[in-house]
Amino acid sequence: MPLAEHGLEWIQPPIPIAHPLDGGAAAAAEISVDATAARLGSDGAAYRRVVTPLVARWRELLDDILAPLGVPAHPFLMARFGLLALASASGIARARFRGEPARALFAGMAAHSILPLEMRGSAAVAWVLSLAAHAVGWPIPRGGSQRIANALASYFRSLGGKIVANHEVRSIDEFPDGALVLCDVTPRQLLRIASDRLPDSYCRKLERYRYGPGVFKLDWALSAPIPWRNPDCARAGTVHLGGTLDEIAASERAAWHGEQCERPFVLLSQPSLFDPTRAPAGRHTAWAYCHVPHASSEDRTGVIESQVERFAPGFRQTILARHTMGSAQLESHNANLVGGDISGGAATLKQLFLRPTASLYRTPRRNLFLCSASTPPGGGVHGMCGYHAAVRALKVR
Repeated sequence: MPLAEHGLEWIQPPIPIAHPLDGGAAAAAEISVDATAARLGSDGAAYRRVVTPLVARWRELLDDILAPLGVPAHPFLMARFGLLALASASGIARARFRGEPARALFAGMAAHSILPLEMRGSAAVAWVLSLAAHAVGWPIPRGGSQRIANALASYFRSLGGKIVANHEVRSIDEFPDGALVLCDVTPRQLLRIASDRLPDSYCRKLERYRYGPGVFKLDWALSAPIPWRNPDCARAGTVHLGGTLDEIAASERAAWHGEQCERPFVLLSQPSLFDPTRAPAGRHTAWAYCHVPHASSEDRTGVIESQVERFAPGFRQTILARHTMGSAQLESHNANLVGGDISGGAATLKQLFLRPTASLYRTPRRNLFLCSASTPPGGGVHGMCGYHAAVRALKVR
């Protein structure tokens, strides 16, 4: 899509993601595979051996990874990736790597799955994010993520589209008979607006859909950059704070089982280091979140800030103001974030491929489709749920 023509500009931080460890060391996924491997010591060769051939065929691999369940376009490539992806993240980390830096880096990537790292399939997200870091980096939009939505909306309008905002759809009966309707909602909201127009058997399947842990999010206004102990962390757009593989695994296991962790895995972004539009001159902004039990009401400000302080002594002294959003606030802001779940449902193996039901985007109502993160390939900043839903919807026209 020609989104640059509609105001979208990407910024590429020097390092996509850094992962500090106690004592001042840090692992990092740099855009260069060789530079990343060089940081991993004796594990560098093993990392390079796995990643290099997959990065070389990133575009082909991506076509199949982001496609719904079916016959892959590149079966042998996908088979090679599947052997790595369908394993547990903790199992892969321990089998492939001997040192803590490589294990921790992989665990931090896997924690984006919001699954226990012992669960099969949790490795998939780790590999995809690692490969993306090397193939295309982890860029950020100049001016904030709203610029992505603005550019998409501008492009849509240029094609003759019309956007109606500030209107809550309470029933699909609001649309004319025969209208093609794609719902960017999770199963719970679909039931709310369409259950009286859908078979009971299908509604029961939607009711059994499983949502995952929530998140607790913090936004900070800062007087200075975060004072990282390891200077490479200041060159990274994203920083994973969680220490070792064992610590990260304990954090994600706790959230999944409805428990809190005093040293949670924290995902932190510091965009103002690379985008001066994000803060007034001489000031900075950052945001972070940790995973919490589904619909948790506990304030996690203290433990998140302690994790930052652990790797950046003096961080608290830079805080000018903070804004918090727990699971309830997130769901109130966006009804799709059920219980604070930002992925549209748990990414278990079954729900990764068959979400929310085996019919995927289709519903029993001919002109009604789902196109949210509750459909394949699931949560993420790829937009492919809507794409695949649209392709199927257009076939009924």
